[in-house]
Amino acid sequence: MAARLKVTQIKSKISEKQNQRDTLRSLGLKRIGDVVVREDDKQTRGYVRTVAHLVKVEEID
Repeated sequence: MAARLKVTQIKSKISEKQNQRDTLRSLGLKRIGDVVVREDDKQTRGYVRTVAHLVKVEEID
């Protein structure tokens, strides 16, 4: 079974670059405190790397 990532938005997207705001939306995060669970793949890791300062990531089984 593939690992999954629990991604939580912890900071506001206000005053961030447009590509970072778009990345949060692509992850499915709209506001502080939102949580999504995504498959752990290269695409998701790239998204998380782009907005690492705005989110908290946990690996779940």
